[in-house]
Amino acid sequence: MSTHAKRERLLLADLLETHGPEAPTLCEGWRTRDLAAHVVVRERRGDAAGGLVLKPLAARLERVQAEFAAKPYDELIQLIRTGPPRLSPFALKQVDEAANTVEFFIHAEDVRRAQPDWTPRELDPVFEDALWRRLETGARLYGRKSPAGLVLRRPDGQTAVARRGAPVVTAVGAPSELLLFVSGRQSHATVELDGDKPAVARVQEAALGL
Repeated sequence: MSTHAKRERLLLADLLETHGPEAPTLCEGWRTRDLAAHVVVRERRGDAAGGLVLKPLAARLERVQAEFAAKPYDELIQLIRTGPPRLSPFALKQVDEAANTVEFFIHAEDVRRAQPDWTPRELDPVFEDALWRRLETGARLYGRKSPAGLVLRRPDGQTAVARRGAPVVTAVGAPSELLLFVSGRQSHATVELDGDKPAVARVQEAALGL
C-alpha cells in the first residue's frame, strides 16, 4: 500500500519533471533545479544535510548542494523518484512517512503554487488528518518566530496553539493550508485570519517555519 510520503514523493518528481529545471518555486532564490538538488542531498548525503540545522555545516551543505544542482536534471529527478539508498534511515517505511510526508507535500506545493495558473488541490480527508497530526505536534516549532500569539484552527473547530501571547491572531483553514501558512508560505496559503489588524499584518510578513 502506498504511503502518504511515497505518494507525495512521486507527485513532486512528476511536477519537477513537467516544469523543467528553470521553473520558479516558492523557495526564495531557488529554481526547480535547486529544489531537486536539495531533496536529493537531504536524504542521500547525511554528511552535508546536517547543515540544514547546524550553522557550522552550512557552508559544506551549500557546496554539496551546488555540486548536485550541476548534475543532469533528469538524474536528479530519477534519484528523487527511486528514493534513498537501501541502507539509509529514510529507506525505512516508518522513517520515510514520519520525515518526508510534510517535506514532500510542502515542496510539491512550492512548485505548484509558484506557477501563474495554479489551482487549489483537493486532498482526501485521511491525508488532511495526517497533516493535522503533524501540525499539532510541531505547532510550537513552526510558530516560535511569530510576532504575536498564533492559534491554528480547522473548520471543525480543532485548534493548536503555535505561539502563546497577546494580541492573538487566529488562522483558520484546512490542515494543508495551515501547514503551508506556518511554513513561511503565508501569501500562498488559503487561510482566514482573525485578530488585531496590525498583529495580523505582522504575522503575514513574519519568517514563520522551522
